[in-house]
Amino acid sequence: MTATLNCHGLRKTYPGTDSYALGPDPEGVSIEAERGELFALLGPSGCGKTTTLRIIGGFVDADAGTVEIEGKDVSGLRPYQRPTNTVFQGYALFPHMSIESNVGFGLKMDGVGKSERKSRVAKALELVGLEEFGKRKVGELSGGQAQRAALARAMIKEPAVLLLDEPLGALDLKLRRQMQEELVNLKQRSGTTFVHVTHDQEEACAIADRVAVMNAGRVVQVDSPVELFRSPKTAYVAEFINAGTVIRGSSSQSGDVFEVAGNQMRVRGRAPSRISGASACAAVLSPAHLRVTPAAHADPANGDGDRVSGQVDRLVFNGSTHEVHVETTGGVDLRVDLPLGGNEDLENGSLQPGRPVTVSWRPEDVIFVVDDGAAPTAEEEEEIEISAAV
Repeated sequence: MTATLNCHGLRKTYPGTDSYALGPDPEGVSIEAERGELFALLGPSGCGKTTTLRIIGGFVDADAGTVEIEGKDVSGLRPYQRPTNTVFQGYALFPHMSIESNVGFGLKMDGVGKSERKSRVAKALELVGLEEFGKRKVGELSGGQAQRAALARAMIKEPAVLLLDEPLGALDLKLRRQMQEELVNLKQRSGTTFVHVTHDQEEACAIADRVAVMNAGRVVQVDSPVELFRSPKTAYVAEFINAGTVIRGSSSQSGDVFEVAGNQMRVRGRAPSRISGASACAAVLSPAHLRVTPAAHADPANGDGDRVSGQVDRLVFNGSTHEVHVETTGGVDLRVDLPLGGNEDLENGSLQPGRPVTVSWRPEDVIFVVDDGAAPTAEEEEEIEISAAV
């Protein structure tokens, strides 16, 4: 595949501050989006994802770095000069115009003739499933229809990159999921590269081909949604995407066995090959790989390092699974996901809040990550001092 978008070394500060809102490290932020890819920027408020999007679109000038689209450096170009278009959370449709006029507005400003404009508007409305709504005003549309109209207006000029700034944030849950499917279908039909900004990990993982997780102005991991859950690189990523419970503590290695001990728990598993020996480590226990049983039914043959005692704190039904939240004796909240139906302990009340239970897991299901929230080790502090001196 060919990269449509290539951002390299982006950095940005805002007036009145000395710290970088984007790219606090000297190398800045670099991302690539392939042709026809839906690429998501995921992170909490203030992490730099919207700043990145605005720099790509030309609405904000970067202090350093370049933006290339289809091999051309567009860093010095204004928004209207770039092969991009943006869909904002508020849609920014003109309420006094019909949907046809809204969608064709950009073409009219470019001087496109009425006949061609009419033909392209019809195709754009058909692309988003609004071919029967062209004569309506904005106020006569539902939230989802207005969002599709905004997409049609953005797509009609056939941008190389379509920028989506949390466009689904104002929709209710059912409509948001429907529009997630619409976005994926639209991307597949059009072949356009999408860059989608969101703080919702479920949304990002539902629609994106790849996700860039951001934190404090940095991109901390870029991967497919499956790989993010299977192999988060840091404790921050694991916690933000809700991949499982993060267990922090002291780490040690004996042969091929790695162990993290903390909060009256010992979590053992295969030694990770991609974590530096100088890094503080944490263990991630995925709720799908945990087993919860009433304390009286616990198997004493199961090693101490592979289980922990506690009591049920609460039960949560989320529509597709039952979440059993267990507070361990060390005060850790372990979430265990149970599929619907067929669980005798759940059905007979053995897993009600306050009941003593045992949570167990297999060592091969433990994921070890860099604990980026931990204080630096002596080796890392030495590396920091050397870097600062240089």
